[in-house]
Parts: sequence; structure tokens; C-alpha cells
Amino acid sequence: MSIRSWEEVRQDFPILQRTVNGKRLVYLDSTATAQKPRQVIEALSHFYEHTNANIHRGSYSLSMESTHLYEEARARVASLIHAPENGVVFTRNTTEAINLVARTWALDHLKQGDQILVTEMEHHSNLVPWHIAARATGASVVGVGITPEGRLDLQDYQQKLASGNVKLVAVTHISNALGTINPIQDLTCMAHQVGAVVLVDGAQSVPHLPVDVQALDVDFYAFSGHKMCGPTGASALYARPELLESMSPFLGGGDMIDQVYIDHSTYADLPNKFEAGTPAIAEVIALGVAAQYLQDLGMERVFQHEQELIGYALERIQEIPELIQYGPIGPDRAGVIGFNLQGIHSHDVAGFLDEHAICVRSGHHCAQPLMRALGVGSTARASFYLYNTRQDIDLWIEALKDIVSFFKE
Repeated sequence: MSIRSWEEVRQDFPILQRTVNGKRLVYLDSTATAQKPRQVIEALSHFYEHTNANIHRGSYSLSMESTHLYEEARARVASLIHAPENGVVFTRNTTEAINLVARTWALDHLKQGDQILVTEMEHHSNLVPWHIAARATGASVVGVGITPEGRLDLQDYQQKLASGNVKLVAVTHISNALGTINPIQDLTCMAHQVGAVVLVDGAQSVPHLPVDVQALDVDFYAFSGHKMCGPTGASALYARPELLESMSPFLGGGDMIDQVYIDHSTYADLPNKFEAGTPAIAEVIALGVAAQYLQDLGMERVFQHEQELIGYALERIQEIPELIQYGPIGPDRAGVIGFNLQGIHSHDVAGFLDEHAICVRSGHHCAQPLMRALGVGSTARASFYLYNTRQDIDLWIEALKDIVSFFKE
């Protein structure tokens, strides 16, 4: 198969062909949600037009076809992250995947005096569920700090692990606000040495770099379909199958059972035990198409493209003295730039950029502890993905210069 240029890849995304305010759309908010290629959009339509039926319970052709496509999607997602298929549970989003672990494994295993180790760079989705679990079990949530460069403070991490009370480490693979790529394999190794279980928030990593959950040796790994070119409403949790076997179900009802009696029930084999009720069938099938799309492009190639973009963007922002950027400079930096313009609120920056048809996020990015650690109330954030080009960055930089000039007048 011939390798397509990134400009050719961009043509797969219909929304990027539109204009906003009469200008070429520059989408720099893929950290929030990625745009969808035509192949994924068509998969949704095709299912409803040709195959729509419930899964796992019908003996007629449509149902069997639907079931096959759903389980084929599981195989594709598992292949993308190098996981066993029975360790992949479909959820609505990363938040639900983390809550699944917090409401099952955590409630069954944590007790008074235990510690849940998190970091200052976590998304709220990897903080709030642990607050709830801690209140329910008597455990406590302990934070690991960051360095002035925006990296995880490994010395602090080791010291916190040394307490002997840490039972769970919950850490992001890539910070959604800094772009920091954390050394997950090393963090996991250290955690396992003290007997702690590791959950990784992979919402920002699975779409952007090669992920091998078995090589990383993680226990749980949660990620979002909509951030990896898939539709909303379909995401996944990887968990070691032996852990899933030991965990109580998250939800009870149809399709997650084996036998049901008046006074008790037994549960289905993995992963069905954790997929109660009718799932988002069309969305999961389209997620499988997105996973295959990324594999066909090659995740190492996607990562290298984004590394080239972030390197170019970090060079160009040097042209704007008023711009303050947050996050490390080096190979452990993904395609995210959190920034502020001196004297201009991040919401104003985002609003002015929108007039130029440039989409960026502004606010605390569901990372309020990180904003406090940085000493700011909010930042603007530009994030890059496989469909972005140097031209997008050039347009963004010129628009930022216009904003600075406007506010200086």
C-alpha cells in the first residue's frame, strides 16, 4: 500500500473543507475531540441503512451480522493497543472507563489507611472518581508534584511510593494541558515493586503514539474513541483479564449475565460481564473503523508527524515575546501547546482566534490542580493531530500577532 501524504490524509475529513467567517477552517482542538474521516462517518450510516439489529441475542441474519461487526471492532481496538480481546471493555468515554474501575476494583480492594497516588497534571476524570472511592473506603488521595518544566517530579513520586500505603497509582500518559509524555513503563515498574496497581488515562496517548499495554505492563488503561477519529459515545477500558475476573460488575442487567434466578445471578464471560444492556453498537463499529484507519496510517508515522508539527510550532512562537508557553521542551512533549498572551485573558484569545476561523480551547481544561501549580487561572490551548499542517500553524501564529497588536493599540 502506497504511503499517502498528510495533505492527502487531510482530504479524508469533510469538516476541514468548510469555511468559518469566510476563512479556511484551522482546527487546533483535537485534544478535546478529533475530527472524523469519511470512512468513520460512512460506517455509521452504513450500519443504520443495512445492518441495524441488536447484538448477542438474535439468530437471524441482521443480528448475527451486527454481532460480527461489533466483535470485529473489539478485535481492531485490541490490535491497536496490543491487548487480548477479552481484556477490552467498551464504555461511553474515558470518564466512564475510569469510574468503572473506581466503583468496582477500588471499592472491593481499598480500605482505611490505603493511598491512591495521583499527579498534579491529571484531568478531573482521573481525580474525581478517586475522591468518591476514597470517601467510600476510607482511603486517601495523595498528589505527586510537577517540576517547573512541566514534567512529573520523579523524586516526589518515589518518595510517595515509599510510604508503603499506596495501593493504586492513577496517572495520565499525556497531559491534556501541557503535552507532557509521562514515562509510563518506568512509573508502572516502580509502582509494581511496592505492590500497587496502575491505571493509566490514555485519552491523549492512544490517538497520537504507538501504545502497547502489555509492554507497558499496566493493569488498567482507559481511552476515548472520539479523540482517535471515532464517534462520541464509544470508548474502551483495557484491564488485565485476571483483574476483570476478580472484579464485581459495574452495571447489572441484560447481556452481562449467565444465569438469573429470583434471588441471585451469575455473570457472563469476559468482557461481556462489564457491558450491560444494549451498547452503542453503531458507534463501536465505527470506532473499530477508526482504529483500523489509524493502524493503516501507522501510529509511529502519526507520532513523527506530530513531533514535526510541535517542533515547528515551538520555534514559531518565539516570534511572539508576549507569549508564555507551558510544558517541557524535548522528546517527551506531544502536540499540545498551552499558552497565555501577557495581559490578555485566554477566553479573549480564543474569541479573537475564532474570528480568524482558528479553533483553540481556553479555560482550565478540566485540570484545576495543574492550573494552580502553574500559578494561572486558565490558559489557551492549541493541539495538533494527523490532519494538521505547517500552514495551520502559520495561520495561528499570524493571528496571534494580530491579537497582540490589537491589544497594544
